Amino acid sequence: MSSRDPDNSQNILIALVLSMLVLFVWQYFYAGPKMEAEKTRIEREAASKSADPAKPQAAQAPVAPPDGSAPRTPSAAPGEAPAVAAPGAPVAPPAEAAKVTREAAVAAGPRIAVDTPSIKGSIPLKGARIDDIVLNRYRETANPTSPNVVLFSPAGAPHPYFAEFGWVSDGAANIKLPDRDTLWTQEGSGNLTPDAPVTLSWNNGSGLTFKRTIAVDQDYLFTVSDKVENASGSEVTLYPFARLYRFGTPLVQGFYILHEGLIGVAGEQGLQEITYKDALKNGAKTFKDVKGGWLGVTDKYWAAALIPEQTIPYRANFSGTAKGTGGFDDSYQTDYLLEAIKIPNGQSHTLEQRLYAGAKKVKLIEGYQDKLGIKQFDLMIDWGWFYFITKPLFHLLDWLYKLLGNFGIAILATTVLVKAAFFPLANKSYESMAKMKKLQPQMEQLRERFKDDKARQQQELMALYQKEKINPLAGCLPILLQIPVFFALYKVLFVTIDMRHAPFYGWIHDLSAPDPTSLFNLFGLLPFAVPEFLHIGAWPVLMGITMWVQMQLNPKQPDPTQQAIFNWMPVLFTFLLATFPAGLVIYWAWNNVLSIAQQYTIMKRQGTEIPLKDNVKSTFSAIGRLLGGDKGKK
Repeated sequence: MSSRDPDNSQNILIALVLSMLVLFVWQYFYAGPKMEAEKTRIEREAASKSADPAKPQAAQAPVAPPDGSAPRTPSAAPGEAPAVAAPGAPVAPPAEAAKVTREAAVAAGPRIAVDTPSIKGSIPLKGARIDDIVLNRYRETANPTSPNVVLFSPAGAPHPYFAEFGWVSDGAANIKLPDRDTLWTQEGSGNLTPDAPVTLSWNNGSGLTFKRTIAVDQDYLFTVSDKVENASGSEVTLYPFARLYRFGTPLVQGFYILHEGLIGVAGEQGLQEITYKDALKNGAKTFKDVKGGWLGVTDKYWAAALIPEQTIPYRANFSGTAKGTGGFDDSYQTDYLLEAIKIPNGQSHTLEQRLYAGAKKVKLIEGYQDKLGIKQFDLMIDWGWFYFITKPLFHLLDWLYKLLGNFGIAILATTVLVKAAFFPLANKSYESMAKMKKLQPQMEQLRERFKDDKARQQQELMALYQKEKINPLAGCLPILLQIPVFFALYKVLFVTIDMRHAPFYGWIHDLSAPDPTSLFNLFGLLPFAVPEFLHIGAWPVLMGITMWVQMQLNPKQPDPTQQAIFNWMPVLFTFLLATFPAGLVIYWAWNNVLSIAQQYTIMKRQGTEIPLKDNVKSTFSAIGRLLGGDKGKK
């Protein structure tokens, strides 16, 4: 279609106007409020450590026995979450709870301290849950004095989130089992450290003794070994369970390319990703008789996952319950129920289960998968559709980071290597475009000559391509092949924890956060703040400039509307990328610089006219005229 076609020009103008409208609406109603919400979340969580009121907790939920008999409801303390929510049954509606700070909830009873290089926290003797985890290596903000990230908090705290292991019996048996109110006794003394597991014990008074040994490694993996000794005089049948419970919907990033919510690999059923919204809307999602895998809850950078024995069948459940009529928060749960274990009189049985609770470190998670044989544990990291490209790119970026010592420099080096890998394809693309530019005058003549006969016009154009041995698609296909790679690199930089709070040079102290400066107060030189949606930082401006320079390597379009689109595109992208993490903007700007150098070199080698100087001069002349620089001239 001719570039002078009025219908085409009208469509392009409409597309430009709609694009600008969508961009500014997105900035004003989404990007700005989102950044404010993130600040509010950080301030709220910091405040909750000292004075935040507690949210209400979930009431007792019935336990559905695996054999399908009538549910059994264990005793429940008011305001507590259920001791077990059966797989396939949603979490019970919330009930009123005492309002206390997190510190008060932790200090409510005797605890065993947890002390490792990666985490600090405690385990209560009452209930023996794992419900107090703080990450030693990570803070809420890039400020080194900001609070450490809190992952787990006990029931009664403002944002309860914990893991629980236990046993249930069928409806016919009347066996007293440990529950949330059980006061365990520590055998010996001392804290839980990587070198010193702790053992808890409890006797039900009817011949059953329960012993729980909890171990933790240097990082984020807990191993829970439950032993049941039967001296009751008869055989007992028990069903082991484990669950993760989270009260209240956390603030999510809200990006399509990143999953946050319930997650797991349910045996052969494969990866399950359930958003918080879908968990509330669709109710429980249950898988029966699965073997292998894991179940958990994931945030962008943190996750918790229950890991059963990979050879024992179990029933997996993902569920959510919407806030109750009293206006209480939503609640979420992932849990599994293992097959029945029969313990004859005079014998014992030991079961080993695991819990991962911490930062989503790629190599650490991959190491656990290989060492422990955890089915597809690496899928805890959201690698996306192009995982076969994304994972190798991450390992390249990680290797360069360790080599160069700065994550920002590693991004630049990775971009260079990716550019080098695609250099032959890019050369073909630019060479094809250069040849097409040489033919532009002849192509315009044919379009004008046959403007009323589109079929003949296309026929003559194809004849011209054949005569000059040019494939009009040759310039597009190499670029299309590069798109998955560059999207995968974008994905790596967005979802992996390595860029979080990683500094670059100058004013960039956190590559995972937007550039903090703003063009509208001259990058901090003027003494006033600007609204969040007008934070157009220095790096987004540099990115826009490099994009504009790259576009000036092309001749000006004969159609004014098309040229207007080219002129406005760098401005649109500058506003769009202003809210992106600084690391992504730096990558984009550097990629533009490399593309400029590559395109300039190829065009010069092909003998193609390079209109850069003329286009820049023309642009500044137009700006001068706009500002009245030629006032009085005729």
